[in-house]
Amino acid sequence: MKKRYLLTVVSGLVAMFFVSCGDSSQKGEAPDTPQKGTIRISVDESFKPVIEEQLQVYHSSFPNTNIIASYKSEAACFRDLQSDSTRMIIVAKGLTEKEEDAYKARLEFKPVYGVLAFDAIAVVVNRDAKDSVFTIAALKDILSGRHKLTAVMDGRNATSTVRYLQDSLLKGASFGANVVAAENSEKVIDIVSGNPDVIGFVGMSWVGDLYDPKQLAYRNKIRLALVQCISCEDKEEFAKPSQSTITYGQYPLARPLFYILKENTNRLGTGFMNFMSLERGQLIFRRAFLAPAKMGFMSRKGNIKNAD
Repeated sequence: MKKRYLLTVVSGLVAMFFVSCGDSSQKGEAPDTPQKGTIRISVDESFKPVIEEQLQVYHSSFPNTNIIASYKSEAACFRDLQSDSTRMIIVAKGLTEKEEDAYKARLEFKPVYGVLAFDAIAVVVNRDAKDSVFTIAALKDILSGRHKLTAVMDGRNATSTVRYLQDSLLKGASFGANVVAAENSEKVIDIVSGNPDVIGFVGMSWVGDLYDPKQLAYRNKIRLALVQCISCEDKEEFAKPSQSTITYGQYPLARPLFYILKENTNRLGTGFMNFMSLERGQLIFRRAFLAPAKMGFMSRKGNIKNAD
């Protein structure tokens, strides 16, 4: 079976430090550092649960830091990146070459970006739904309106879920009239849980963590649908979104989780990015049942013998 996504194993702990230029602090204020200070970041709402975990641990480790996260659509995050007050965004895509050049012209340096983990868009259905197994062709028919089953997602425009489904499944075509918008991912789950004739699309970060009591409660209301594995030799193979099926390319609606950091000094944004990229942050992604991108965590055989 082909692997669609390969985890990049980092040999050693590599921290990213940048040469100081531009990015000056406000007059009269001490510059923030990885251990102290306050910054603002914007995060794609579909990644909220796992980023909240990252922030909780980082703030506990560095109590003199305050990273204020705003959760919003992907397009709104990119708009925020143009604001002086936003230091970092966390979204489902990186920068194009044209975007890099535009930021370099404005800032005199290019923002740095990279993949932290791999997430997926989960297809969710009511527990009493007649069907919970979908081919890729069936999902295309639903999203294009050829199939009249109501589809609900976290907004009709500008969200990473909308962009991904439109680009990957519909190849840029418009959604059908049967596709409706909910206020956010939590509302998608609420709507699906109360309607057996509705199919929903949410980030796996909202429904994949089996240690989270709130997400377990969600799972009691809805079911994760099986989706056709397009990379498998057996086209009759279907998969639910999970850490394993994302890692080995069995679940077709997987996507990267990017950071884009508008900072070229060793400041608080760099510290948080390094934290998420290295062992503790990568373990948080793993514990949340996403697929870490920076480190591979392999099972190793023990060498302990029982004493006679």
